[in-house]
Amino acid sequence: MPEPIPERVYRRAVRRDEAAERALPQDVRERVPANGLRQVAAQALQSAGDHSVNASTVLPWLLHALGAPGALVGLLLPVRESLSMLPQAMLTPLVLRARHRKAIFVAGALVQAGAAGAIALVAAIGAGLAAGIAIVAALAVFALGRCLCSIASKDVQGRTIPKGERGQITGLATTAGGVAAITLGIAIRVLGGEDASATLLAWVIAGGAALWVLAALLYSGIREPDGDPWDDDADAPTAPAERPGWARDAWTLLREDAQLRRFVGVRSLLLVSALSPPFLVSLAAASGSGSLVGLGGFVLSAGLAALLGGRVAGRLADRSSRTLMSVGAGVAAAIVALVVAIAALPAFDGASPWGSAVLVVAYFLLALTHTGVRVARKTYVIDMADGDLRTRQVVVANSAMGVVLLVVGAASAALAALGPAWALLLLAALGATGVVAARRLPEVGHA
Repeated sequence: MPEPIPERVYRRAVRRDEAAERALPQDVRERVPANGLRQVAAQALQSAGDHSVNASTVLPWLLHALGAPGALVGLLLPVRESLSMLPQAMLTPLVLRARHRKAIFVAGALVQAGAAGAIALVAAIGAGLAAGIAIVAALAVFALGRCLCSIASKDVQGRTIPKGERGQITGLATTAGGVAAITLGIAIRVLGGEDASATLLAWVIAGGAALWVLAALLYSGIREPDGDPWDDDADAPTAPAERPGWARDAWTLLREDAQLRRFVGVRSLLLVSALSPPFLVSLAAASGSGSLVGLGGFVLSAGLAALLGGRVAGRLADRSSRTLMSVGAGVAAAIVALVVAIAALPAFDGASPWGSAVLVVAYFLLALTHTGVRVARKTYVIDMADGDLRTRQVVVANSAMGVVLLVVGAASAALAALGPAWALLLLAALGATGVVAARRLPEVGHA
């Protein structure tokens, strides 16, 4: 009998862990290839959609094109990031009541599609302050949908994919999303050049909304077990009705789970790769560089980094997500510190060919490093526990990171008032500390 197509494709795309798969119940094991491919496709569509509503590139450009006040640009990243993390602990009881967690992802994807559609509509017909406020409000709704997807995707992956293959699933999705981003970047560059209009961006964002609808349709086809295949009756979770309040539950878990606490601390130090790119762009602008001005160039660089780094990062994360986090923090800190040092040289001229090349290469390398860090931390938290404990750890970690992000973001923004280099140095110092902290985390991957 010929091998089924999903089995054949999955075997070529993923380095399978036969021992881990044999430990699964037969019905779960048989569905690994089909479920894995659906997750890759859905996450790739979501990643491509993210590039169309990017709070670091597309939306700031859109606000500028609509004539919205520059102060609103400073709200985009905090709103997008914090609201996708902070509410997760509050939403945990809702998620734990769902027998099939894929329904939570589907709902979150449709919320993101609706919010992206609203932003596209504002881009097409709005202008000025009112348009800017409407976009920020729609982005807040978008972030809440992202919050639901973040909780559910890790839980569904933990239920349906064995250790040793999860990082590769995330890596493949990142790579596919990178291809979509490169296509988008080229399209924006060709059609809009360095002056992409609000009308063009409205079509781009509307396309992103359609991608989330497709992601929801694909994800709904995942065949998820009623319970977690790794659950042990002795460790069965407390029924949601018997749990304490969500805030107390989150605080108790963070206080009593030393490994989770250490992971949150390490993840805070990994913000160097996430928060540095906007300041690097500011440094480029302050240095007179014009190479990073075009919106298509930003999207293209991010997509190329995801394309080149996604699959490799996935395999490295399955081997040791802890090591990849440590190395990623060190590389990001070194890149940032080196760029600041070069930019401080009296002879440095950001408008010169070599000066622009330094800044462009640094931006790309930082995006490439962030791809590895992102895949590593996702893989680590999925592998850290099983069952509903994994769900609780994910949401508590993300909620805690929402608070950390606001604090670090405020501190770096305050330093940026003195110049982008000061904010970059703060983030580089955090990354350097993260090298040692990540190495002290216990290994959680499949041996």
